[in-house]
Amino acid sequence: MNGFSVERLKRLSGRLEQVVERDEVAGAVAAIYRHGELVQLDTVGWRDREARLPIEQDSIFRIASMTKPITAVAALTLVEEGALRLFDPVDEWLPELADRKVLRDPLATPDDVVPAARAITLEDLLTYRLGLGWGRSSLAPQLFSLTAGPIASALAVPNAEQLGPDDWMRRIGELPLIAQPGALWRYHTASDILGVLISRVTGQPLGTALRERVLEPLGMKDTGFVVPEADRDRLTVLYGPAPEYAVIDHPSSTRWAEEPLFASGGAGLVSTVADYSRFARMLANQGTLDGVRILSRPTVQALSTDYLTPEQHVTPFNPPLGQTIWDDAGFGYGVQVRTRRTGIGPGAGTLSWPGGLGTSWFADPQEDLVGLLFVQSQNIIIAAEWQHPLGDDFLTLTYQAIDD
Repeated sequence: MNGFSVERLKRLSGRLEQVVERDEVAGAVAAIYRHGELVQLDTVGWRDREARLPIEQDSIFRIASMTKPITAVAALTLVEEGALRLFDPVDEWLPELADRKVLRDPLATPDDVVPAARAITLEDLLTYRLGLGWGRSSLAPQLFSLTAGPIASALAVPNAEQLGPDDWMRRIGELPLIAQPGALWRYHTASDILGVLISRVTGQPLGTALRERVLEPLGMKDTGFVVPEADRDRLTVLYGPAPEYAVIDHPSSTRWAEEPLFASGGAGLVSTVADYSRFARMLANQGTLDGVRILSRPTVQALSTDYLTPEQHVTPFNPPLGQTIWDDAGFGYGVQVRTRRTGIGPGAGTLSWPGGLGTSWFADPQEDLVGLLFVQSQNIIIAAEWQHPLGDDFLTLTYQAIDD
């Protein structure tokens, strides 16, 4: 079956059933695609464990940071159209980022600054090296407080500022950079800035721009910043860690029920496994799916290149978390890029980036293989690392079933 052993795939199904039976996760949806076709789909457990409502293949999840690759791809469509250039300063569209000051050291006080050596470019934003972002710095509390809703509530961000896009950019512009542009990899903030940039260049709300450029062409009908009322019964309950299973967000009172004040290009979307598989399969297929081209092959190859320097590979972005995040991977345009195979799993060139509320995916072009594993658990993935063995087990049990 597309180079897979049916018998060996049962090991994956058994493992998923086991973690639900042991009450380690409420539910899970997992899918494997190879050569463009669905090989296996597992649905186990509950979308609402209290009401005993089963999880289903079209259940909707809050995909958090899996928003980031979609935002990056939308920005790259603007590059392909000539509306933006990768290596030009973004000052024209984001004047808040012009003429920046930079901390002498990431842990320095905000008044210990020097001028920026150069302007911030689109590529700096796409590679998360603009000089701002989550991670170790003296500005970490301020940057974390700028997390947009509703993801801010799901992550329990203290003192989160509720701002529209322009006011949010104004706050970003008031902060010095923590490092010179291009010098340091830092997380998240760049994607929210990218979202503002896309909106300003297109003259559209970010949700509209993403829908027209990526979601609708790919047929991703269940992906967006809002869960319509008619679809709310498909939304999973978002839980805190087992065994307490505190309810973080419930479909009956979800914060994803209405348009957000600030649509987060870094973490705001909801989606389904089937929808996101179409995005992942497009990347694995060098920018096209079912006759629809989103990006050219050379653009996908650029997206899939590791741009981190040797120094950035050995610098953890958020001790004590993420210390080994770059041992076997680098970072391209909005995605992690596997640089070597470690163990039984994805090889070099595999793309991925998970969401901190329990969703993950990978696209392995060498094997023409896409895998997705969605659960609904806050902080089961931290700093792009699964905190439960299920993440590694999913990869091992997928790859051990290859039979060609």
